[in-house]
Amino acid sequence: MTPDISAALNKSHLLWSAASPLKNYCHWRIGGPADYLVEPRSVCETALARRIALDAGIPYLVIGHGSNMLFDDAGYRGMVIRLGGKFAHAYFENNRVYAEAGTWTPALARACASRGLSGLEHAVGIPGNFGGLVFMNGGSMRQNIGDVTAYVDFLDENNEPRRLSAENCEFTYRHSVFQGHNDWIVTGAELRLTQSDADTIRRAMLDVMQERKGKFPLELPNCGSVFSNDADLYAKYGPPGMVIDRAGLKGTRLGGVCVSERHANFIVNTGGATSADVFGLIRIVRHEILERTGFTLKCEVRYAAPDGRCDRLDLFL
Repeated sequence: MTPDISAALNKSHLLWSAASPLKNYCHWRIGGPADYLVEPRSVCETALARRIALDAGIPYLVIGHGSNMLFDDAGYRGMVIRLGGKFAHAYFENNRVYAEAGTWTPALARACASRGLSGLEHAVGIPGNFGGLVFMNGGSMRQNIGDVTAYVDFLDENNEPRRLSAENCEFTYRHSVFQGHNDWIVTGAELRLTQSDADTIRRAMLDVMQERKGKFPLELPNCGSVFSNDADLYAKYGPPGMVIDRAGLKGTRLGGVCVSERHANFIVNTGGATSADVFGLIRIVRHEILERTGFTLKCEVRYAAPDGRCDRLDLFL
């Protein structure tokens, strides 16, 4: 820790802690300590936290619920800015809803259902925060959050608040313009939903949850789908999970991680897993699939290196 940074954080009245174990802030339950962890309560506090990091010359990383993240065993030598439950308000007006980045996605989906607003049924089982969902253009059942987004608010590289219409967000499968701008921070977005019957929406959500419960290994720590769909691979061999399954890789273990027996596109923490274990098992799977199909699997999961870099995990292999 640097005394000057600690003093600046104390003076700012931000909520922060030192040497926070990052395994407590991701679904894989893997990761060493961050030098500083800040939990902003507003757009202004988010900008202030980043300004303190920039002025101090240390790396910063913005996260949500950590559902799609792998942190390193060595932790993070900088500031982690977590947009979570303290920055999680949602505002409703007719068929429009505005949600802040820290909003828990399943809770938002259920709140929309209670008001008879349809369009987020597919997201009720996605275990992540709203800002990350927008950043990744996440979704399920061949639907994406970009399908119902009107605009996205963010802080730009100069820490100024800006707004982009959905047309300018470059939403495609698991992609948005924000992934190409590591210095932009999604702070909220407005959705335009469809008025429908609340009971019908709830039944659809129950169906989604039942399907997820039967299909995915929810009982062990994991990051969701590890590998992203590829149109050419899908057309020739099928989705990644099916390809990995047919390669006989279900149940493959390395250290504390294992390719799930229930769904082969999930890697689960069976106890005491390390980031090195995850890297090693992903290498094994990618090598085997390349040998069998000629396709190189890309990762959905993002990796935060101790030195401040953060990107798709496969880009670090």
